[in-house]
Amino acid sequence: MLSRLLIKNYALIDNLDISFDKDLNIITGETGAGKSIVLGALGLILGQRAESKYFFNQQKKCIVEGFFNIKNYHFQDFFSENDLDYENETVLRREIALDGKSRAFINDTPVNLNTLKALGQQLIDVHSQHATLQINDNIFQLLVLDVVAEQHHLISAYKADYQRYKKTQKKYADLLAQSDKAKADQDYFQFLFDELETANLEENEQETLEKELNSLTHAEEIKKNLYGSGYLINGFEQSVLPQLKDAMMQLQTIESYETAISPLLERLKSCNIEIKDIANELETLEQHTVFDESRAEEINERLSQLFALQKKHRVNNVRELLDLKTDLSNKLNDILFIDEDLVKLEKELETVEKGLLKQAGQISESRKKVIPTIEQHIVKTLAEVGMPTAQIKIEQTLLPDQKFDLNGIDQVKFLFNANKGHQLNELNKVASGGELSRLMLSIKSLIAQKTALPTIIFDEIDTGVSGEVANRVGLIMQELSKEMQVIAITHLPQMASKGQAHYFVHKIIKNDLTYTQIKRLDKDERVLEIAKMLSGENPKESALQNARELLQN
Repeated sequence: MLSRLLIKNYALIDNLDISFDKDLNIITGETGAGKSIVLGALGLILGQRAESKYFFNQQKKCIVEGFFNIKNYHFQDFFSENDLDYENETVLRREIALDGKSRAFINDTPVNLNTLKALGQQLIDVHSQHATLQINDNIFQLLVLDVVAEQHHLISAYKADYQRYKKTQKKYADLLAQSDKAKADQDYFQFLFDELETANLEENEQETLEKELNSLTHAEEIKKNLYGSGYLINGFEQSVLPQLKDAMMQLQTIESYETAISPLLERLKSCNIEIKDIANELETLEQHTVFDESRAEEINERLSQLFALQKKHRVNNVRELLDLKTDLSNKLNDILFIDEDLVKLEKELETVEKGLLKQAGQISESRKKVIPTIEQHIVKTLAEVGMPTAQIKIEQTLLPDQKFDLNGIDQVKFLFNANKGHQLNELNKVASGGELSRLMLSIKSLIAQKTALPTIIFDEIDTGVSGEVANRVGLIMQELSKEMQVIAITHLPQMASKGQAHYFVHKIIKNDLTYTQIKRLDKDERVLEIAKMLSGENPKESALQNARELLQN
């Protein structure tokens, strides 16, 4: 239930702090006093759109806080799912900055507007004159049947399965489109794969061939320089090796005279061996270096083939061509298995369809069973609020061709007529605004017995009624308030007298500024306010006495 509402800097409200009763709360006031402003501020913490142009003071931000006692309403799962701290007294807060940017909080934790709205919808049901249009909606009418049938868990399970079914359907449609496209591309993919397969690609092949071609192209220069290097090392008397040999012989003759000579001589011997090896390898390389024109031509052709494939497929090297080949292979394999996957999905859809139809059938039967109960309750309640000849019939039909949707297999129509003996018809064709208001009140009073909605707000639902009918509407609201908190905005004294708490909305002018204020009336103030509602601004004793009687009754 809404225990407290704090409003700062909204419309004509500078600072307002209201505490509500747990039963029936009545709000009255002259037209234009600001009753709708209070509802507008409440709407902000229920997730409605905010605009900074409605600020009382354009230099300050707007803050609206609602304090809700939710101890007995089992909201723990909602808080857990949204990673929020659960508190028995939960606070919803909305702040709107000067630039119009909005922030929302639940128990001081920042949340997005959708989360705030989702919780707000479970805390408060606002029923205004315009909400009577909802009664014509097929989804709302089905909801009435489901609430009375008390099949929330069955409906939730069905809707969860239905959503999975729709996802599987989409997956099947996407895969089918993919299959059609893949089969159209299959020959092309196969041609590209075969071309790469025939090319017999090897990683690093291009680099190896380019090095070999470079050697072949410069074979004459290589051979010449290899021969020259070998000649300088060991090709004549003054070359490196003969002179190195002479140097070692001279050192050997003095080795016994100087100990430092021996290690130097050993190093020269090592150099001699190493240089001999180099000379032999140079000779071998020189002998094997030949210009093979046919091999060079073969390499050029292979490189041309590799470059052509890279250019065709817009890649930079053989590694990327091999990756492309693997990708093509995977695509071809996927095409082979798509049909198999489609068959599996078809079977899955068929199984889920059967399950959904079975669930929807159970839901439909439960709806059918409660229709007489709903019709009887509405007719009985309408009689109590001054419509004794009203008739209502709930017509339930099945969707054609075993079709089903998010709400099952049913379509329903609420057929109505307020006058005995006249043909029943759809509500929007035969019901006046006042009749729709009373009809909606009858439905809400039934739903209240089956749900744990903390708070319901009626915004001038008494439109089109007066006198004894208004008194009866007030009595029904009193009954409703035994099940939930009720807040009713009204212009009728008969209804105003039924509340456990009565709040008066009025305007004051202070320092040339108009303010909206609200106060809870005490017993004497209630008598005076209801008397004014009965007879005008300056009520006489008869009106005051009438007001006392209304309050006593």
